Order: sequence, then C-alpha cells, then structure tokens
Amino acid sequence: MKPRLRFAPSPSGYLHIGGARTALFNWLWARSQGGTFVLRVEDTDQERSSLDSVRAILDALKWLGLDWDEGPEVGGPFGSYFQSERKALYRESVERLIREGKAYRCYCTKEELDRAREALKQQNPKAAFVYPGTCRDRHDEPALPHVVRFKTPRDGSTDFVDKVFGAISTPNHAQQDFVLVRTDGYPLYNLAAVVDDHAMEISLVARGRDHIGNTPQQVLLYNAFGWKAPEFAHLPMMLNAKGEKLSKRHASVSVQDYRERGFSPMGVLNYLVRFGWSFGDQEIFARSELIRVFDWERVNKSDGKFDEKKFADVAFEHLKRDDLTSLDEYVDWVRPFLTARGIENPSNELLHAAVPGIRERARTLVDAASDLEFYFRATPEMDDKARQKFLTAESAPRLKSLSSALAEVTSWTASTLEEAGKRFAEREGLELKHFAQAARVALTGRSASPPLFDVMAVLGREQTLARLARGIELAGA
Repeated sequence: MKPRLRFAPSPSGYLHIGGARTALFNWLWARSQGGTFVLRVEDTDQERSSLDSVRAILDALKWLGLDWDEGPEVGGPFGSYFQSERKALYRESVERLIREGKAYRCYCTKEELDRAREALKQQNPKAAFVYPGTCRDRHDEPALPHVVRFKTPRDGSTDFVDKVFGAISTPNHAQQDFVLVRTDGYPLYNLAAVVDDHAMEISLVARGRDHIGNTPQQVLLYNAFGWKAPEFAHLPMMLNAKGEKLSKRHASVSVQDYRERGFSPMGVLNYLVRFGWSFGDQEIFARSELIRVFDWERVNKSDGKFDEKKFADVAFEHLKRDDLTSLDEYVDWVRPFLTARGIENPSNELLHAAVPGIRERARTLVDAASDLEFYFRATPEMDDKARQKFLTAESAPRLKSLSSALAEVTSWTASTLEEAGKRFAEREGLELKHFAQAARVALTGRSASPPLFDVMAVLGREQTLARLARGIELAGA
C-alpha cells in the first residue's frame, strides 16, 4: 500500500520555517514512494485562526513547490479539509467514547483547577499538576458547562515505535485524564488529529519532536476506538544559538521573510532538509535528487542550531548555479524585485541577456535586482562618489576617443568590443585602468558592475554610445 502523509498547519500566522521543514519531509516521502500528500487545515482555535493566515500558508507552500494531492483548492475523497467544518464528526466520535465509558464529562471550573494547582505548588513547587479525576465517576449532567476528558487507564503502559527515536513506552499512571473537547464544543488537538488521521487513512504521521509527548495520548485514543494507529516519525527541533526553541526574536522564522529577502524556493528547502537529515557529506541538492535519496533512516535524533550565515550560503549556491536554478527561473524570480524598485514590465529579452553577468556576485534576488537596475533606467542613477572620482576632466577626452572607436564596431558582441577596446588602448598608449572605470561609471552609474564589455554588449550599441556621451558631458562639466 502506498503511503498517505499529511501536513496539518494551524492558521494563526505565516508559515513557520519549522512547519515548512515538516511539510517538506512529508512531501518528500510521499513523492519518493508514489504516495499521497494531504494538506489539512487545523483551524479549530477560532480566536487565533484566520482566513488571511490560511491564504498566507497556501501561498508559501505553493512558492516552495510543495504541491498537495488532497486538501484546500484541490479537494479529495475525505473532505472537508478544514477541521472547523468537521465538528459533527468529532462530536459523534466523542459521544461514542462517552457511551462506551472511555470518556466522561468534567464539570470542574477553571477557578477550581487553579486552586488545586496553587495548593500543589505550595506543597511541592517542583511537582507537575495532574488532573486528579474529580469527575471521573460523577453523575452525568450534560446540561451543565463541561469539558470532555478521556478516561486514561490507571495501569499498564502505552507503547509505540517511532521511526526516528525508536521504541517509546509511557506508564499510564504517569498520564492524566486529558481533555478531548472544550466547553465551547470544539475539539482539542489530540481528538481532532486522531479522528481525521483515521478518517483520511493517514499511514504515517511525521511532525516535530515537540509533539512526541502527545503521541501516547493519541495511541490511547486509537486503542479506545479500536483503530490501527499510523506509524510515527518525530523530527529534531530547530534551536537558536543558545539552544532555545527558535522564535521571531532570534531569526526570520517565516517562509515569507526569506521570500522577501530574495532567497529562492529551493534554496530555502535545501537548508531545511539538512536540518535533521543528512546524505553523507553532501550539502547541496536539486529537488529531483532529494526525492530520489530521502529516507527516514537518515533522519537524526539530535536537535540543531539555526545558522543564518549557512542558510544564506546555501541559498546563494542555488541562485548562482545554473544546474540548480535555470535562467528562466531566475528571470521569473527577480522580476518582482525589479518592479519593487520602480521598474515596470522589465524586458524579458534584456533580463535574459543581463542575468548571467550578475549571478556570481548577487547573493540574493534583492542584490540581483540592485545589480540589474542600471540596465533598465533611461539614464543610470549616478553614485556621487564614483562620478567625482572617475568622471573627471582628464577622463573626458579618453571617453570621447573610446566612443569613436566603439562606434566603428560592426558586430556588437562582448568579444568584438573587447578587441576594439584593446586596439584603442594600444593606439592611445593607455592601459585598461586609464579609461575602464570612467566608462563603467558612465554606463552604469557605479564603480562596480559586471565586466565592462559584457555590459556594453547587453546595453547594445545605441544605449552604450548614448551613455558614454552623457558621461563625457558630466566629465567635462
């Protein structure tokens, strides 16, 4: 049977990179095994969930290329894929547990439980509060406000085998009668996840290690319903430099942040997949390669520390290598960053000609847009320091002679232009340094750019000569 995996985000904000890593591992296994990747929105927390967050999460997954086979906008045989629209199923399931004596209504108020916690704290400050089962055998009064709790067995243990952490056994006496349904009728995570994973025939649940403590409770629920539990795989955590759980205070933590910073989708995924998984010493992967080599045996148990510099290095490697990012992809990705700089509808032909010259140095798409901007301005924006340093009275006659020499070039390519430049230098008794920087500033408005004759070839004859003429005017001013 081919595996069915799911990613089930809570729509209370943007897609966290930790969530993206979880989605990636599930997606990779589904794709490598010819299985099904399901997207399910866990939106039962009505106070925190929003449609804007749903849209942001879907948009981030699409940008990353993590397409889903079933879920929102796609549909499927087990819909709805929004938990808020599946309340009837949860209600039916919990009523069954109550009828069978495996769950009960609890009427303890928050104030009563808070007093019990405080009393325990006074007796033993280090003790963890465990619900004492006050309502476990209480007479049922469904009209009164209540939650529903699972009746956890008092003896024995709950066992499961994790694909990453191995065999895990939890004594039942160490577990409490956990809540299944809140007073507002909405299910908590454990109930909704189990009911949905069973209904959607999920065969493997892969999620962050912070959920491993929930798993015994979910296994208890599978047993209570008489359902076969799926396999479980818990992933190591992303930590900050101090070993704390990664949060907004320590780094950009949403996929959207890295998109806006000019990282490529695969650059993000490549860094995330190496966070808890390895394939020998290999650091850089293409998407198709990851699908081919990913397996659970190579997922490690140790949490890792988030490294912004390494993340940026991996993302840059993907941008600069044409075997990882095609020219067409690069052009498509950099276009909105040029638009953000006020360049409307940048020429596709000019982009394809200009991008190869900046790929080796532009670490992000933001950098790339900055490096490319001068090509798309009618007149380049001049850097004052570069202008004052290089567009001098001494450089004006040299630029004028260079322009005349270039005007005679019939085949306007980088190589023929470079040859013309060399002949000009020999004739005038000059070296390249005597005129190249002045020409660069005239053409680009800056002192650093792609190779000079490459710039001329991309700009074309008319633009090159026009910009040199303007540079001559500025130098003579």
